[in-house]
Amino acid sequence: MKIPLSPPSMDGFMDYITSAKEDEIKLFFRSSIGPCDYKGRYLHWDKLRHLQPPEGFSSELYWFAMRQARSKILKELPFKDKENGPFTYCVPDGVMRDILWVSENATGAIEADSKISDVKTKQTYLINSLIEEAINSSQLEGASTTRRVAKEMLRTGRTPKDHSEKMILNNYNAMKFIREFKEETLTSSMIFELHKILTEDTLQEEDRDKAGAFREKSDEIGVYSHDDVLLHTPPKASELGERLQLICDFVNKVGEDDSTYTPPIIRAIIIHFMIGYDHPFVDGNGRTARALFYWIMAKEGYWLMEYISISRVLKKAPAKYMFAYLHTETDSNDATYFIVHQLGAIKEAITDLHSYLAAKSSQLKKAEKVLENSPLQGELNYRQLGILKNALKHPGAEYTIKSHQMSHGVTYQTARTDLLKLSDKFRILKKYKIGKADVFIAPPNLRELIKHVE
Repeated sequence: MKIPLSPPSMDGFMDYITSAKEDEIKLFFRSSIGPCDYKGRYLHWDKLRHLQPPEGFSSELYWFAMRQARSKILKELPFKDKENGPFTYCVPDGVMRDILWVSENATGAIEADSKISDVKTKQTYLINSLIEEAINSSQLEGASTTRRVAKEMLRTGRTPKDHSEKMILNNYNAMKFIREFKEETLTSSMIFELHKILTEDTLQEEDRDKAGAFREKSDEIGVYSHDDVLLHTPPKASELGERLQLICDFVNKVGEDDSTYTPPIIRAIIIHFMIGYDHPFVDGNGRTARALFYWIMAKEGYWLMEYISISRVLKKAPAKYMFAYLHTETDSNDATYFIVHQLGAIKEAITDLHSYLAAKSSQLKKAEKVLENSPLQGELNYRQLGILKNALKHPGAEYTIKSHQMSHGVTYQTARTDLLKLSDKFRILKKYKIGKADVFIAPPNLRELIKHVE
């Protein structure tokens, strides 16, 4: 991975104008170029320089005009870089549209959908989302366990077998932690506890005492690409206490007034960025950053965010995720690049959720159709229909009371009743005793058994 080329400095603008032609100077001051290109994209110089500029403009003049338009709407954040330069952001029309779209689609737009508005069904989707985010966030940082194996571990509650599985279990526990504390005021102690949960028994042997603790001066921390290119050197360890408190103050809106108001979704994205930039811990910074993003969004009332996996989207294009950081760092700390990237990921994740719900609804209807003219019609709840749907697709699949309980967030007795009804009453699942546990298996002739239920 190559570090993006830094843009021509605005400090050199006067030098450029001094040597520019008169027509170019007039064109610059009369131009109506805004902060984005004609396609509405908030482009970095590293890409803009390769595109055809508007008629009469050189690439440099086009950049200066665009940067000038951005400077008029930039807002300063309370954070500084390593050289004490401020971080900024702006809200061009495209960003505003995305903020409004996310607000509309993440704060109640699908409450009317019966598949998620029911409290009990909602719990099932919440648990699925916890599992998905735990897996994807860990895989984004190197966990190699497959989704199937990871889901089996989390749903059965078995002990992790290796480092990757432990990372995923930690992430799952961390997501539960942030939901438990989402109504609280953010403190440094909460961030330390979150990091401790995320990194329990996964740090290198020499760093085991640094779970839930700042990295130290002796720790040579840097962010490297997969081909060992140094991409980012974080601030000094001695600054971390002050910087983390500033993050808490920003989240808690300390000293905020109308002039410094930050939209909630941008606040969450900026915290995601700053944890990545400051890199306060020896490991687990990305997981901590993404967990805090979810915490802020949940606290601000974006309830749908509890049902989506941002990391799944980021995992599809990790280079774009990293470039969102690098574009900010190489262009005067303009965090708009990171905001644009994250809004795009959030929109994709929400759209995927709508598709997921539609697919689940279709699958349940197909399962219900199998029951037509059967005594089972109308006798199964949505959890049992879910098992039926899965069993029809996967003959030989195994279910346990504990895995069913974990999948739907119900009591042990409710899960037991669900499965026993399918095995003992209707006899469409086969029940076996393995050790002390009952295991329920989907028979290969399930469709025939359904037809002959009495």
